[in-house]
Amino acid sequence: MRTTRTIGGGAIGTLLMVLLAIVVAGFLTWFFYCPCERTSGGYLLGDTPEGPVTDWSFANDMAQVPLCQIQVDAGLLPHSINLNCMSDDGELFLSCASCDGKRWSTAVLDNPEARLRAGGVVYPVRVTRVTDPETLDRAWAARAAKRGQPTDTPRQDGWWSFRVASR
Repeated sequence: MRTTRTIGGGAIGTLLMVLLAIVVAGFLTWFFYCPCERTSGGYLLGDTPEGPVTDWSFANDMAQVPLCQIQVDAGLLPHSINLNCMSDDGELFLSCASCDGKRWSTAVLDNPEARLRAGGVVYPVRVTRVTDPETLDRAWAARAAKRGQPTDTPRQDGWWSFRVASR
């Protein structure tokens, strides 16, 4: 009778299971917890509003909404990132420097329906790029005001803005 002997086979299997559990836990933490600083994330968690938002002025409160997070459909998994958000006359804008070709901006140009988290609440929104120079200047000034910077500074080249509407 022949027997096969494995040395440490049980220990290797256990180690592989522990490593797999760590990888899965890390992925799930990233997917549901981020975006973090400059690291993108996946699905945005948070409370949901009872109805559409008609006045986004609350987004200018740096203590409550220092940044917004946008979640777009970018293929197999959702993609979310941190962005500057600011309100002018109740309208909400997102800003993006050197935005051409970024994953999220390309995705939102293809599909404007997204989810936006502001102050822990996740809103279903429609995001459209602003190209009108007057509206871009308004959004730029609102961004500067929110950040405590001079509002008369000229807008940067390559700076994009997007209008956000509740849906």
